[in-house]
This record gives sequence, C-alpha cells and structure tokens, in this order.
Amino acid sequence: MSKVIAVTNQKGGVGKTTTSVNLSAALAYMGKKVLLIDIDPQANATQGLGVDRASLEYTIYDAIAQQMPIQDISIPSGVDNLDIVPANIDLAGVEIELSQVKSGREQRLKKALGEYKNKYDYVIIDCPPALGLLNTNALTASDSVLIPVQCEYYALEGLTQLLNTILLTQKVFNENLTIEGVLLTMLDARTNLGVEVSQEVRKYFREKVYDVVIPRNIKLSEAPSEGLNIFDYDAHSEGAKAYAKLAKEVVKRNGRK
Repeated sequence: MSKVIAVTNQKGGVGKTTTSVNLSAALAYMGKKVLLIDIDPQANATQGLGVDRASLEYTIYDAIAQQMPIQDISIPSGVDNLDIVPANIDLAGVEIELSQVKSGREQRLKKALGEYKNKYDYVIIDCPPALGLLNTNALTASDSVLIPVQCEYYALEGLTQLLNTILLTQKVFNENLTIEGVLLTMLDARTNLGVEVSQEVRKYFREKVYDVVIPRNIKLSEAPSEGLNIFDYDAHSEGAKAYAKLAKEVVKRNGRK
C-alpha cells in the first residue's frame, strides 16, 4: 500500500519544496517507487526537477479543476523510480474556480489520485505556503503530514494555525490524517539561535521531530537553478547526506525495508 505524505507549512521559505524534491529523489534512489505531486502555483518542485513548465500539456490544475485522473497527468521526472504530477501558473486561479463548487471541492485531489496511488510506495505532495483549498485538498488526500520548520526566529509562529487546520481536516474530511514528522531545516550550527530553536521545537513536538537536521547548505540552494535534485547536483554535499538520512528515517518509521 502507498503512503501519501503532504509536505506543508503555511510559512514560506522553510524548505518545503527543497524537502519534497530531495526526499522524493532520495526515496527513489533507495529503490522505492515515488510520485511527487506539485500543488503549489509557483511550480518550484516542477522546475526543480528540470521540467519545462511552458511545454506541459496537462498539469495538476487539470486534476483539480477538470477532475482528470492523475495517471493521465503524471510524467517521468528523469530520475529512475520517480514520476511527477507537474504544476504551472494555471493553478493560481483554481481556488477562485473552486469557490463556485458547492460540494466535494475539498476532495478533488483525492478522487483524481484514486487507486492509482497504489502503483507507488510513496506519494509526496508539495503544498503552497497558504492554508486555502489547495492545502485542504492535499491534506484530505494524504495519510500524513510532514512539517518543515526553519531553525530561525519566529520558527513556531503560525504552527498553531497549521495544527488547527490539520485537526479540522481530521474532523471533517480525513479522520485518519496524522503527523508524519517535523523536520528541522536550514540549521546554522554556528549560531546560538539555531540551536535554541532546535531545542524548542523538540520540546514542543517531542518524538515527532526527526533525528536528522537539514543544514543550511549552498548546494541545496544551487541545485534547483540547474533543474536537478541534490543527489544529481552534488551527491557528496552535506545537504545530500542529510536528505539521504531523512529518507532512511522516513522508511524506518513506516516499518518498511
């Protein structure tokens, strides 16, 4: 059975897309079949895997607005075992379109994904930095939520609202939704602030926090501009080592070999 994981935090710049792309790639390089769904109108995950957004015939917009099945939209990413459901700017207006729909609008992604998800070991959904209908669609379609938290000031700001959204989704649309884990990102171990925030997050979320911490790493910032995941860009970088460890931890927590 597939595991569907939404990578979300309404706070921008915390490493959602970096995590979505590189966790997906790491799992694929471990031999897992992975589908990455880009549900962010900025389409950075799509660009980060080298997909030409201007040449796309179909995107996640067609799944949500036109109710097209995901299997008709997914394309190979160029990485073995990793497919992607791409996005482009068309997605920007979909929430306005969905506002005219009276029922079922929060379940469009879940219905589009259907049983096709079981073709994969993991489905990773890269969510936009907002708590609107796109995020609700992602949470409704998911088994769990992975929350990246930046190791900087105001890191915990807004998390209460996100947790309330998760609880509301559980209550109304998806009673089985759980927190997959909390990932500390962009840690600069040279600063007291980074260490203090890390300690505060672990105190708040306890065992939900992953052991691995993603460091602030220039290679992670450079890779998307080349349309590459971190492993194809620089497999020996500290960022690549960290995301490889994260993938192993995700697999272990899910009781899979």
